[in-house]
Amino acid sequence: MVLHMDSPAPSIQVENWLRGEPLTDVQPGKVYVVEFWATWCGACVTAMPHLMQLQEKYKDSGLEVVGVAASEQAPTAAEAQTKLDAWLTEKCSNLNFRIAFDSTGEMKKFWMEPSFSLGIPTSFVVDRDGQIAFIGHPTELDEVLPKVLNGSWRTSDQAKSADTKRIAKNEPMAREQALKKPINDTFRAAVKTEDWKTALSAIEEGIALMPNNLGFRRAHAHLVLHKMHDMWTGLPLMHQLVRDAIDRNSEDWMIAALDQVFHPNLDHSRFPSAERFAMGKELSEHILALNPPQGDGAKFWSYPAIARYYHESGNKNRAIELIELAMKSLDGPEPIPDELKQRLLRNLLQDLANYQGEKVCYGAHCAAPHPEGAKARSEEEKTKKG
Repeated sequence: MVLHMDSPAPSIQVENWLRGEPLTDVQPGKVYVVEFWATWCGACVTAMPHLMQLQEKYKDSGLEVVGVAASEQAPTAAEAQTKLDAWLTEKCSNLNFRIAFDSTGEMKKFWMEPSFSLGIPTSFVVDRDGQIAFIGHPTELDEVLPKVLNGSWRTSDQAKSADTKRIAKNEPMAREQALKKPINDTFRAAVKTEDWKTALSAIEEGIALMPNNLGFRRAHAHLVLHKMHDMWTGLPLMHQLVRDAIDRNSEDWMIAALDQVFHPNLDHSRFPSAERFAMGKELSEHILALNPPQGDGAKFWSYPAIARYYHESGNKNRAIELIELAMKSLDGPEPIPDELKQRLLRNLLQDLANYQGEKVCYGAHCAAPHPEGAKARSEEEKTKKG
């Protein structure tokens, strides 16, 4: 069943309430904002003070904000709950709305998935009749909430148009995610136990189903080259990935290919050096043509990958220049969540210190050269464009 504007609001199926009184169902006559969020999500964290302001502003009009932590990352549910509680104590000591911890996935199952909601933060607004009035990003609440509160939103052409566009945009991607999930689950479980044969079978199934999916293609090359160490199979895979990335003229695809041959956390010792550097040169030149140094495009995603190629090629000055350009692009016209910006800056500073061979500082942040160079950065900390 598809959840859209005018649908009855699903029930609130939560076992653990970290803040506020438990809520089992929406009450007639009240308006609810049900906000799906997580502590690791920069945009979610940014939205928290805004939600607190909305709760205070409209509490006398019957507004109830309910935060649902349904995507917290931790080895166990107990650890996730402990992490959440500590974060709320430190960051939101004056919180004025309920916080639920969805440890079972029920809220995702009945709210997020049927509405084709692809990620967080996602806000659901439930009106006084218990009907879904809005599904979208919390930044839109300033405009939407007053109209929901006065009863004019759901009947407006603006609301109907917004919901139609949302479904048209998200439904194909949501259905793709549903197809990918069992394949990804099998693949991750196999990788965890180093069952490479099962992992390979899962990825090949994914590619057969979605041959143009970058995630599957990247995982395929990584598995064969860096886990199975099968150069005989892996080299043709890499050549094809490079060719497809360039033919698509896609920065994301080219970065993914470049990472497989130059990321510092990977062992490239088995890779034929001439082929590796030829791939790096071709990919780097195409990325620079697509996103040139003199242009105003965001460079903090792709330039670190290109800088690794130039540094390994012996062109230290070019590598330093590219990292400096990447740092400058952090202050470009497109806003970046502060937490993400600080993480990117720390990574770029570390690269700069490694390449210059001396301590470098930028504002309050400093980095010293690491003896292992960029290999010191963990894979988890490496940020991909969403």
